[in-house]
Amino acid sequence: MPQLLLHRTMRAAPGLAACGAIALVSLVIGRAAPAVGSAAPAIALGVGCAVLRAPGPALHPGMAWASGPGLRVAIVLLGAGLPIQSVVAAGAEALPVMAATLGACALATVVVGRVLGVGRRLRTLVGAGTGICGASAIAAIAPVIGASSAEIAYAMSTIFLFNLLAVVVFPVLGHALGLDAHAFGVLAGTAVNDTSSVIAAAGVFGGGALAVAVAVKLVRTLAIIPLSIALSIGESRRGGGGSPLTPSRAAALVPWFLIGFALLALARSAGWIPAGMQDVISQASGFLIAAALAGVGLSTDIRAVLRAGWRPLGLGAILSAVVAGTALAVMSAFGALA
Repeated sequence: MPQLLLHRTMRAAPGLAACGAIALVSLVIGRAAPAVGSAAPAIALGVGCAVLRAPGPALHPGMAWASGPGLRVAIVLLGAGLPIQSVVAAGAEALPVMAATLGACALATVVVGRVLGVGRRLRTLVGAGTGICGASAIAAIAPVIGASSAEIAYAMSTIFLFNLLAVVVFPVLGHALGLDAHAFGVLAGTAVNDTSSVIAAAGVFGGGALAVAVAVKLVRTLAIIPLSIALSIGESRRGGGGSPLTPSRAAALVPWFLIGFALLALARSAGWIPAGMQDVISQASGFLIAAALAGVGLSTDIRAVLRAGWRPLGLGAILSAVVAGTALAVMSAFGALA
């Protein structure tokens, strides 16, 4: 076991070093220009490096760790800065927005997907990725509906493109609408696809948007469970080739980092985390987030996006607009945009 761990660490080291170097540069930029922050530079530098020269295979394990487990550890650490009462309040406040966006996205997925001629499995993957939590939702439901590797790749590429666009568009939209940090956190948490992009967009916006966005996003992630159950039932009735969702697999869909985030938020509320330790945890989380976003940027594959074709991209664009528009409409109806 120690030898296996050492082997994996050595394999990940080059990629982690690359992500860490970009993270350090982005943190310096963020401190020199607080209005810019460190999230946007991290992902921009990563994309720029990937476009100039695609990372070699030796960097891939470390990039995957930084943008996967590394980001999830950062999310857990964010819980130390947010009392559990605030987490519950943010999640409860955003429930009407979440319900409306999920319903609108589900309806648009079927209607628009059929109009564009996108196959049932592929449109389901793109719809789940847009409506819930990007790549995590795609990975969770792919075996349930029996999606092929090509369909998964096309869906992932589509979602990845709109994740990058969201980091640029949403902060500009939020400022243009005059949203405060709390309102923008609700918008980003309910309308941006992937957790990494939610964090990046909220980080670019600034203020207290990040804590609210993460809390809302983690609650939204739980929608994977009822969706997977519903799709499993539908596939069994249809006689499709998907894998039935067992109770143990359903329980495994609950993200471990959500539980860790909640536990640290509870510890914060109970006063078990000293103020000095909170600062250390906050800095560690900030570095891991920057490294994760660097990994996301370095993973950019323009050719994979182009291979997906215009139909999945068109579906992703329309669904992203539907989700964002629905979120803003519901927030306006509840007075959150006033």
